[in-house]
Amino acid sequence: MEAEIPVRNPSTDPPDDRRPHRRGTSVADIRRYGQPPGLKDRRNEEHWAGRLYMRDLSPYFAWIALRLGLSPNQLTYLMMASGVVAGVVVSLPFAPLWTAVGGVVLIQVYLLLDCVDGEVARYLRRTSVAGVFLDRIGHYLSEVSLLVGLGFMAQGGWDNGGWVELGLLAALGAALIKAETDNVVVARAKSGLPADPDGGDRALRPRSSGIALARQAASMLRFHRIIGAVELSLLILAAAVIDVANGADDPVAVRVLMVAVAAVALSQTLLHLVSILASRRLK
Repeated sequence: MEAEIPVRNPSTDPPDDRRPHRRGTSVADIRRYGQPPGLKDRRNEEHWAGRLYMRDLSPYFAWIALRLGLSPNQLTYLMMASGVVAGVVVSLPFAPLWTAVGGVVLIQVYLLLDCVDGEVARYLRRTSVAGVFLDRIGHYLSEVSLLVGLGFMAQGGWDNGGWVELGLLAALGAALIKAETDNVVVARAKSGLPADPDGGDRALRPRSSGIALARQAASMLRFHRIIGAVELSLLILAAAVIDVANGADDPVAVRVLMVAVAAVALSQTLLHLVSILASRRLK
């Protein structure tokens, strides 16, 4: 593979930005150039697991990716694949405990690659609109796949039934929530407005005090997080462990989780839409 030599951009790169070639870099170089200051402080973008431990591990894997010659988009494709396969593994008609463990491991790989692709892109100065697009699609696919997989696990195998349908409904809700968020940017762009509304965080707050209070309460309780890929994979494992400990023939805990996840996904779809329409994000 032909070597890639980063080209310094005088308008954006600092004067001392003489980063080593990708095959001569170090983990310290990746931390310096791939993890800019404030990366862990992006509360709305950086996952809690990234701040807690994954950003400490990811530079070592970014170093491996650079040495292997992998591009940022190739890493993103691997991230997408690991998220989808996690849902497939969870759905397998085998011992739920082991499929749940497999799902957790694959989602951790997904999270790791989600960190690594950005660090490699920043190190190589190859951040792009296509990369952001693929990253968003990867998040859609992983959550949808895991929710569908949970539906099959609750059903007890690869058979059609009400639990599978509930999983599909939850997956639809999760996808719509992300679509609602992304379409704020689309609507503003089509109207000739900047992506971010004026007013910063104030623009996100609903104009109605009642809706604002409800939004604040929902944000504090963090119910929406249970449909996130990382949190959901851990909850699936916990439910599988409870079912094994209880020795039940039916996956009772998994089914309780499926109902809870579907309720959150479908209610959040409506509440999130109302929150957006009641805020200044579309003004």
